[in-house]
Amino acid sequence: MADRLLEIRELTVAFRTEAGLVRVVEDVSFSVGEREIVGIVGESGSGKTLSALAVMGLIQDPNAVVGGSIRFKGRELVGLASHAWPDIRGREIAMIFQDPMTALTPVYTVGWQIAEQIRAHGDLSRRAARRRAIELLGAVGLADPARQIDRYPHQLSGGQRQRAVIAMALSCNPSVLIADEPTTALDVTVQAQILRLIERLRREFGSAIVLITHDMGVVAELADRVMVMYAGRIVERGAREDVFRSPGHPYTWGLMRSIPPLGGAKPRRLPAIPGSPPAPAERPAGCPFRPRCVFRHDRCLDRPALYRRDGQDIACFLIPEGSDPQHATPTVGAA
Repeated sequence: MADRLLEIRELTVAFRTEAGLVRVVEDVSFSVGEREIVGIVGESGSGKTLSALAVMGLIQDPNAVVGGSIRFKGRELVGLASHAWPDIRGREIAMIFQDPMTALTPVYTVGWQIAEQIRAHGDLSRRAARRRAIELLGAVGLADPARQIDRYPHQLSGGQRQRAVIAMALSCNPSVLIADEPTTALDVTVQAQILRLIERLRREFGSAIVLITHDMGVVAELADRVMVMYAGRIVERGAREDVFRSPGHPYTWGLMRSIPPLGGAKPRRLPAIPGSPPAPAERPAGCPFRPRCVFRHDRCLDRPALYRRDGQDIACFLIPEGSDPQHATPTVGAA
């Protein structure tokens, strides 16, 4: 694997409530190498975005408790002093937020906002920052960037706003780019354009990318490695080819079956996973997927660890046919 830029070990995010401490993200571990795309997939509420916000140091709630380790280029970020974050956030690790309309300030032009980001992290004049902003808008495929730079967010389409947000994230050439649902609410044509753009960013800008999505099709298109989350925990992770060729967790099976087939007879209805993910304060004992799993059995009352199977890590007691459960090896830390 390429040199690791970001290493996360046993990340836990909890909140103090009247009912006690509620864990929302539990023992999440993964790493990101240079020029690598790591896809994090799961339903809404699985902890994907909260994990990313922890990496960015953006969990500001006074009742939040962040534990574990987040190391960027060997530097520990958990507990980092607030005055030290400007050297990391935006400059070294940048984030494309899920909704570009709320990520952009409506009363300033997109060009002003990009230029302000550039000047906040570098010693450039207003004129030089504006030229750089025009270059970035052109680099992300925005037509006529010299004119679009003076438009306000509401004057741009959804795809154009998303490109502006990506240009802002790239303004300081970050080493790691976190893309949180970058194609949500976009039509399929624009989605395809944004996905091609993200792949080009890795190739031309050299950024490693953490791609957060609920769409297994997006992960299949871009990711080098896949991490599946459910109820705040990792339930499966591995190389994209391995996970898609031989998924090991029933939740991953359900996500895979929800992808419309490209050939053959058109199904009347796509298979769906019964039920809904539990709220953080209502997660069951043992395997959190147990209430929705058609393969559940008595052993699922215990919490499964991540076990290694042919290069994949799977948090499930179902052992693939032909293997010996006595020889399954628990895994610790990131793959």
